[in-house]
Amino acid sequence: MVGIIGKKLGMTSIYNEAGDNIPCTVIQAGPCIVTQLKNKDGKDGYNAVQLSYGERRLKSTNKPMTGHFKNANTTPKDFVAEFKNLRRYKGVENLKLGDELDISIFNVAEWVDVTGISKGKGFQGVVKRHGFHGVGGQTHGQHNRGRAPGSIGAASYPSRVFKGMRMGGRMGGDKVKVFNLIIAKLDFDNNLIYLNGAVPGAKGSYIIIEK
Repeated sequence: MVGIIGKKLGMTSIYNEAGDNIPCTVIQAGPCIVTQLKNKDGKDGYNAVQLSYGERRLKSTNKPMTGHFKNANTTPKDFVAEFKNLRRYKGVENLKLGDELDISIFNVAEWVDVTGISKGKGFQGVVKRHGFHGVGGQTHGQHNRGRAPGSIGAASYPSRVFKGMRMGGRMGGDKVKVFNLIIAKLDFDNNLIYLNGAVPGAKGSYIIIEK
């Protein structure tokens, strides 16, 4: 798993050489700081590289994390993530604490997977949350049941509602992974990646890009 941490800036569109309009999500990715190296032979039991991104105020960082970032000779960061196969990638196999990683590990027209936290939508009913159609018409006294869930259980047996019943509840705020997005453009001067398609999360949210 070779990847980097970024921040979603929003969406725009660009034109390719054929003049086609391509909708893109703009992501500011890196430079990320290597803040921990885990080794299979050590106490960790597996190989991984921890990357950190985004500035965080010192007074908002607890003492253990302050010391953790100090060991990497960097300021406190806002988001950390692990990448297990990063050191197998040619060019970054000799990473050390405090090293920087930028979007140079990617190429235009490459396929990548993006992970983010979807937008929170609050408490929603069954129509919006699960795609229920409601009870249909409003005849026979059903004037206020158009978006109701209907019956949710049995009678004296089992005398309860089964786990997993699709009902109203909080929607969004879930970890979502989108596969096979194409890199349409790379802006090395500003560390920007233009991905063809939509990416989960609100503007300003942190996401992980992997290839």
